[in-house]
Amino acid sequence: MALRAGDHSQVAMNGLKEKVLTLDTMNPCVRRVEYAVRGPIVLRALELEQELRQGVKKPFTEVIRANIGDAQAMGQKPITFLRQVLALCVHPDLLNSPDFPEDAKRKAERILQACGGHSLGAYSVSSGIQLIREDVASYIERRDGGIPADPNNIYLSTGASDAIVTVLKLLVAGEGPTRTGVLIPIPQYPLYSAALAELNAVQVYQDNVYAEGSQFHSFKKVLTEMGPPYATQQELASFHSVSKGYMGECGFRGGYVEVVNLDAAVQQQMQKLLSVRLCPPVPGQVLLSMVVSPPAPSDPSFAQFQAERQAVLAELAAKAKLTEQVFNEAPGIRCNPVQGAMYSFPRVQLPPRAVQRAQELGLAPDMFFCMRLLEETGICVVPGSGFGQREGTYHFRMTILPPMEKLRPLLEKLSQFHAKFTREYS
Repeated sequence: MALRAGDHSQVAMNGLKEKVLTLDTMNPCVRRVEYAVRGPIVLRALELEQELRQGVKKPFTEVIRANIGDAQAMGQKPITFLRQVLALCVHPDLLNSPDFPEDAKRKAERILQACGGHSLGAYSVSSGIQLIREDVASYIERRDGGIPADPNNIYLSTGASDAIVTVLKLLVAGEGPTRTGVLIPIPQYPLYSAALAELNAVQVYQDNVYAEGSQFHSFKKVLTEMGPPYATQQELASFHSVSKGYMGECGFRGGYVEVVNLDAAVQQQMQKLLSVRLCPPVPGQVLLSMVVSPPAPSDPSFAQFQAERQAVLAELAAKAKLTEQVFNEAPGIRCNPVQGAMYSFPRVQLPPRAVQRAQELGLAPDMFFCMRLLEETGICVVPGSGFGQREGTYHFRMTILPPMEKLRPLLEKLSQFHAKFTREYS
């Protein structure tokens, strides 16, 4: 029903003077959610991009978003084979085209056979396409040297994030002193603290391992090798996604969780939670299928796939090394070796006057530093206070994803800004 202007007094009499849903009346758990990766710094970066487009003069010509692990937004090229199979699945008429290799066509036909109505536009079952869950199980068995994986313990998800939140929902219970405590790594991925705040609880990527002498070890393998009682009783949930690694396909939201030793009744409840979400995006499921069953050495696509994969991983390793070197040459910046994944977490010394000025403005000191960095250089990084850090220390998180020709000047510009900032406030 629409109201005329003259009806306001009637509304007031009925007690509808203001919004029913306000910051005071809404769920307080949602209000407590903070997600630093997409917080105020990023909102300001978007405004600056808009201003640059409108011709507003700035001391920089572009905003470089080094805040988020979005590989393709930073120029990483998609892997040809993954996109070929996806294109064939989305538009099956292309199966008749001579432009696609035979192994890509075989993969696409196999997946389409497993889809409702042989179409990617159909819902899948809520735990994901059975064929792909079987592919994931085979992949996990190969990865862990033959330790069995049961497809019925594997659930496909909307990226790893969604599966993590689902598992946290199962874990969080109790009130007051009996409230669930969740142990998380620090510095942490803010998804954990955001999800925990939303649920009213108390507070690596396996393809990208660069450090010399380091390699990926799965928790599942370690747990199994520990033997009984741990191997047979200890519950474990492990996650993987197509968003990072050499794939960088984060926009397609594909991932999985494998649960081990979960109580059967709890697993039913997990299935119920997943079914409320209907199903994860089917194109994301298809990409996951490619990642867990890539071309074999005898396939026509193998050579190109391997070359592209290795090129991406080698470039990431080189960027990790460069980031560490440039930052450690700068006075007042300390950067640990980037052992894996796609982020560095440098520690910065901030003068006491800068800390004091930040407090006057009601900002965390590293937030103040990152805001000034963005306004003066166009470089968008995330303050360490959003990830958890030792009291009295200051950090920022930055992705190593920008292309090499942009990364070196970015690192140098950032180091120079820190020196200028330090002079200004010392």
